Amino acid sequence: MNLEKVRVCMRKTAVVLMVITIVSKALGLLRDLVLSNFYGASTTSDAYLVSITITSVLFGFVVTGIATSYIPMYRSIEKNFSKARAVLFTSNLAGLLTVLATIITILGMVFTEQLVKLFASGFEGGTFKLAVVFTRICLFNLYFTGLIGLYSGFLQLQGNYIIPALIGLPLNIVTIIFIYLSTTINIFWLGIGTVLATVSQFLLLVPFILKKKYKHRFRFDIKDEHIKKTIQIALPVIFGVSINEINVVVDRTIASQITPGGISALYYANLLNNFVLGVFVVSISSIMYPQVSKMAAERDMLGFKKMVRNAVTGINFLVLPAAVGLMVLSEPLVKLLFGRGEFDSRAISMTASALFFSSIGLIGFSLREIVSRAFYALQDTKTPAINAAIAVVLNIILNIVLSRYMGIDGLALATSISAIICLILLLISLQKKIGSYGINNIIISFIKVLFSSVIMGIVVKFIYKYLDHFMGDKSTLLISIIIGVIVYAISVYILKIKEINYSMKMINNKVKKSRD
Repeated sequence: MNLEKVRVCMRKTAVVLMVITIVSKALGLLRDLVLSNFYGASTTSDAYLVSITITSVLFGFVVTGIATSYIPMYRSIEKNFSKARAVLFTSNLAGLLTVLATIITILGMVFTEQLVKLFASGFEGGTFKLAVVFTRICLFNLYFTGLIGLYSGFLQLQGNYIIPALIGLPLNIVTIIFIYLSTTINIFWLGIGTVLATVSQFLLLVPFILKKKYKHRFRFDIKDEHIKKTIQIALPVIFGVSINEINVVVDRTIASQITPGGISALYYANLLNNFVLGVFVVSISSIMYPQVSKMAAERDMLGFKKMVRNAVTGINFLVLPAAVGLMVLSEPLVKLLFGRGEFDSRAISMTASALFFSSIGLIGFSLREIVSRAFYALQDTKTPAINAAIAVVLNIILNIVLSRYMGIDGLALATSISAIICLILLLISLQKKIGSYGINNIIISFIKVLFSSVIMGIVVKFIYKYLDHFMGDKSTLLISIIIGVIVYAISVYILKIKEINYSMKMINNKVKKSRD
């Protein structure tokens, strides 16, 4: 398949994934709306969110590292040996993940109190005890998160991007049900529901991996040469991801000391940013990664560079205006989405302010994912890890300094600054590694898109303030967003931003099902 066919296939599949992701993210947003409605930005929601963070950090970086190294390694085994050998490798890796999950779960059960103190040193009394119970329940998630990451990658390698994208649907539906049950039966159903929601994701994947003729063999061979190579590739990724998770630990620890509900405010602020990341970045990167891994294996560097450049410029075009929009409309958005039930005016103000400062780094979070995967496809996992370590050190310093003067807002701003610096370092390192890939054109395009986004933001701010005197919040917000989209479209057309062609073609192409 030539490069142009690959790009057309990517565009078509990306449309399907974006639609699925929007639905999934909408359900995820509904899930968190339900959580905020019943628990607000309170000590209970803080305890629950910290327990989820602890369990995801304990094993999440291992899953990410292995899943990231799995795709290029599978491609290599399939090319140099056979598909059957690659499937056997997958079974062995599943055994490794299960053993690791068991070890971490046992250790987590023994040292739960110490973990809660580490992640939220400001917790005391009932909040601390509640976080401990939630964490012990959620530890059982570890058995399924690793397998979900592995088998999602397996399906993507077989050309099935749709099912891995769909797993967010049962996750959110089950969680919503159990959030409600926790208010009517027992609060601990929050934790139980989280585990069952993860199980539902795994169960969705099973019939489809079997359909792809996957035959699981119960084996755990740590001496297998491909397992050893996978671990070697994964270790820097694990280090890099674990370093990034330090951001979460530091943010939540400091937030727990600043004000009650601070952890929840940061969490809800990040929800809207994650919505943008999920719709645009995850959809594009999940398609791009297997393709660039194949190009790297075949040493097709021309195609590799073009695909990375198109992904970067396309995300710039989509994410920058979204970031500006979130900043300009932070308070009305938070008020509309969360301003009900236990989510009072204090929680709205705190969350909206955190959203404004966290949105500054949205482009950094977005492009870092794309550029890091370019390195992973080249089986270079050390460079992203080193750059991430530098960014995290900076983030910790900025967290400590800015939180003293800006409180929760300082934590959000510190994370944004570190993400942008990390991105700059990665872009420079990628050019050193593969040579010119059109970074000058990317910068010019970025400036044009940023200018168009700022113009849009100014118009939206003015329109919202003007209409707010005459109309209700919902109508004012909707009209402001529509006018903003129109202004942005006109601006990018006048400035002749070439990347609009890539994004528009991706959106306008007819949708076809992925093929093997």
